[in-house]
Amino acid sequence: MKQVLYIIFLMISILTNAQSIVGEWETFDDKTGDKLSVVEIYKSNNKYFGKITKLYEDPSDSVCEKCEDKNKDKPIIGLVILNNLEEDDDEYNNGTILDPNNGETYKCYIELITKNKLKLRGYIGFSIIGRTQSGKERYKR
Repeated sequence: MKQVLYIIFLMISILTNAQSIVGEWETFDDKTGDKLSVVEIYKSNNKYFGKITKLYEDPSDSVCEKCEDKNKDKPIIGLVILNNLEEDDDEYNNGTILDPNNGETYKCYIELITKNKLKLRGYIGFSIIGRTQSGKERYKR
């Protein structure tokens, strides 16, 4: 009986740890609920990054006009907007997010709610001053 419980515990532990934010996620407008884009989150050198791979509205000539430095006037599709997130159990912290609409960069963290939903919070300074987007869904082709 103890062996069965141990095996069940081990399987649950493996399944829980296997969940990750890596993959494609849809973003939505906070007010209307309309789909905005698809962001591909990937892991590189033990940190997580995310780039826009699809826009639902007028993607042909969209560039980051308000961005500064290396992102100025770069195409929105392919633009890396999530940078340097570090995994901490079911949260991903200490990263930044670029808002291509205003060119501003904010601190951010992501929490995996379920294997198909996540919550992203962008903030200035302390996380209590910021904006949360919940319900981002894993993109299904």
